[in-house]
Amino acid sequence: MSTAAMPEPIELARSLIRFDTTNPPGNEAPCVEYVRELLAGAGVESELYARDPARPNLVARLRGDGTAPPLLLYGHVDVVTTAGQRWSRPPFDAELADGFVWGRGALDMKSGVAMLISAFLRAKAEALPLKGDLILAVLSDEENGGDYGARFLVDEHPELFAGVRWALGEFGGFTQHIGGRRVYPIQVSEKQLCWLRGVLRGRGGHGAIPARGKTIGALGELLTRLDRRQPPVHVNPIVRTFVETLAEVLPRPKAVLLRRVLDPRLADGVLRLLGPRFGTLAASLRNTATVTIIRGGEKVNVIPSSVELEIDGRLLPGYAPSDLMRELHELVGDALELEVVRHDPGPPDPDLTHYETLAAILRELEPGAVTVPLLQPGVTDGRFFARLGIQTYGFLPTPLPEGLVLNDVIHAADERVPVEALAFGTEGVYRAVQRLAA
Repeated sequence: MSTAAMPEPIELARSLIRFDTTNPPGNEAPCVEYVRELLAGAGVESELYARDPARPNLVARLRGDGTAPPLLLYGHVDVVTTAGQRWSRPPFDAELADGFVWGRGALDMKSGVAMLISAFLRAKAEALPLKGDLILAVLSDEENGGDYGARFLVDEHPELFAGVRWALGEFGGFTQHIGGRRVYPIQVSEKQLCWLRGVLRGRGGHGAIPARGKTIGALGELLTRLDRRQPPVHVNPIVRTFVETLAEVLPRPKAVLLRRVLDPRLADGVLRLLGPRFGTLAASLRNTATVTIIRGGEKVNVIPSSVELEIDGRLLPGYAPSDLMRELHELVGDALELEVVRHDPGPPDPDLTHYETLAAILRELEPGAVTVPLLQPGVTDGRFFARLGIQTYGFLPTPLPEGLVLNDVIHAADERVPVEALAFGTEGVYRAVQRLAA
């Protein structure tokens, strides 16, 4: 396949978005099969590995000469729901409008998958002399725990990734506009998944006779307290480097204010002054807990004597579920009974061997860009590959205009990616492949 015959990254991204891979149920098979046929047309063989045939994972490989470790490129093609959201444009039509591609997955992460596939195919078309194998993995089920995707591959087919030490995937390289500077975080680590179940017990009674102190009132107080406060601040080394690196390039007043985030006594007040644009930083400074599901009551005229809560907890590296439960009890009291539903440990201390190489690529692509290491406040498939000793760098270079705030559109209505970002990101990924594998 010549470079002239390769699909443009923007058209590849649009094709991927048009597959409705909402998870659950996922139904990623048609999308993955499309990628398989695209690779076959370029003369690249691939294999499918599936716990469920409707939810396969694709793995393809370009052989190197064996003088360096393989490099893994991976991304997921499932997306979160659009239910209950009011979109300006159909979420699976991949419309081109106003300089953007609109659709669910435009940022998370079908544009990123398009960059990875495009860079992989370019390496094939140009016969890039690889020292290590270049492996491409297109995954299912990242948005619902990864059990059918990366976790399945790592647990059942670890031989596919033998010798791999480094990988490129989500979630980093997206522009943040801070103090007049264009900042590109590169993800080097992530928090740990820690889902909890809570039970709050109290007085029930007849719905016709309201009274203070019953279970529903206690629930309201608990939710209000969690809305206003979160567990205490802990300054992680990656976050410290993020703050100190950014402070060096900001005007003095903003730099002084930002550095005060590193003082746990001042952090919350400073974060309020910094505003919602620093929400990612705020979540990276502490263990967090968000109540997402509430169940209680079976009859309209009966006040329930217990209420069940599902809590999305996220732990900083080095902390355990017991730490989060202790911190929550300090916040809301011991009346809330807590148990761990699922805990996925995160990666170990990050391997920064290639961080500066990737940072240099971003500065080449955009002179004046500021690069910083990122601790991802969410989780990615990187936590599973870390079990095999693989360091993931979140590196999908995606320049965003100042008016588009990542946290406002990912998993939300009107998700979209700038058209120009696809070529920019593909070039960045390809340069990374050249320097890490060739």
